[in-house]
Amino acid sequence: MTRNAREADVLIVGGGPAGLAAGAELAAAGAGRVEILEREQEAGGIPRHCHHGGFGGRLTRSLYAWTSATRSPYAREGTDGPAYARRSVAAALDAGATLRTGVTVTGWDGPLTVETTGPAGLERITARAVVLATGARERPRSARMVPGTRPPGVYTTGELQQAVHLYGQRIGSRAVVVGDEPVGHAAAATLRAAGVHVVAMVTDRPSRAVRPRHRHTPLLTGATVTGLTGRTRLSGVSLRHEDGRTTTLRCDTVVLTGDFVPDHELARRGGLLLDPGTRGPAYDAAFRTSRPGVFAAGNLLHAVEHAEFAAQEGRAVAVPVLHRLSGTGEAPGGGPRLAVDAPLRWIAPNVTGPDGARPQGDRFVLRTARRLSRPLLVVSQDGRELHRQRLLSAAVPGRPFHLAADWADRVDPEGASVRISAF
Repeated sequence: MTRNAREADVLIVGGGPAGLAAGAELAAAGAGRVEILEREQEAGGIPRHCHHGGFGGRLTRSLYAWTSATRSPYAREGTDGPAYARRSVAAALDAGATLRTGVTVTGWDGPLTVETTGPAGLERITARAVVLATGARERPRSARMVPGTRPPGVYTTGELQQAVHLYGQRIGSRAVVVGDEPVGHAAAATLRAAGVHVVAMVTDRPSRAVRPRHRHTPLLTGATVTGLTGRTRLSGVSLRHEDGRTTTLRCDTVVLTGDFVPDHELARRGGLLLDPGTRGPAYDAAFRTSRPGVFAAGNLLHAVEHAEFAAQEGRAVAVPVLHRLSGTGEAPGGGPRLAVDAPLRWIAPNVTGPDGARPQGDRFVLRTARRLSRPLLVVSQDGRELHRQRLLSAAVPGRPFHLAADWADRVDPEGASVRISAF
């Protein structure tokens, strides 16, 4: 079939917090035709179905788009997710960005050309710069290798929140939440709001590494899910405890929380270099990927941070994109990669840029696979120590911690990978 060919100055793929913030920033800065493509029928991303508060309270003022606090969608601290999403959409549209929903990018047809399908049919869109902001998703049960039967009543957090808040579906009466990270507690709150009794929250982490948050919900630590039971409906969750005991929790609903992965399919199809730690595109402090003219921002780069962090990156990516449009941007790549040693999981950004750019906030973001009590972080390259930093608090799985970036200008651009270790 024939595709309608069009052009844009900046094409943003993804209409969540990062994509909308990038669109608002670029349009307000006069970047030309800025087009945001969102595959869902409504833009806003995950916040659309997160009815708890706390969205937007920590965001800083925009560089271009919002000249007064009254115009910012983040001016009111602690708004709920749907309100945050609506204001983010309004900010992008008010700034002059074009938002097209129900449009899926199916692949690439050139370095800066994508193929799409949507209400207008098949299209081929070429841009001067492309920003990937496709976000992250929770892995489903099949990808987590949870054994047992396949009955109804098994959800991820996103599926649960959509069922309750978007579609008004009845969930069940007794639920088990697997995971104790903040997203797990958000799932438990959604269940309670839907009138479901939360039987327990379950985590494989030891008791010393977690802290109960709800006095009416048991928190079972050091427990691993070994199977799901039930035929026409879930009837129980089988557990193995760290002392060898096995138990079964009677329930008709289970929510598998956390375990986010970047939604990197489009990046992979485009041949972009992926980081083995984050599993998102490898990128430098200016959000440049391995393909010239293709930038990335938000939770596609590091699954998963809060919406405010993603929106901040969306605004920040506007600066290097504008540099490219004006012809002053540097070519991406060329610098050594950043790599972490176990038990660290990943670092972001994970490439040193050719121009010595430092990351947002002048610090790198890291995650760990296990709890580390006030670890000493050591940065080295080719046997030469570049930096060491003692954290003032523990590094905990599922939560970010930070490494100062004042060593970045000491990296040898011709040297081997830079390694970050924890002791």
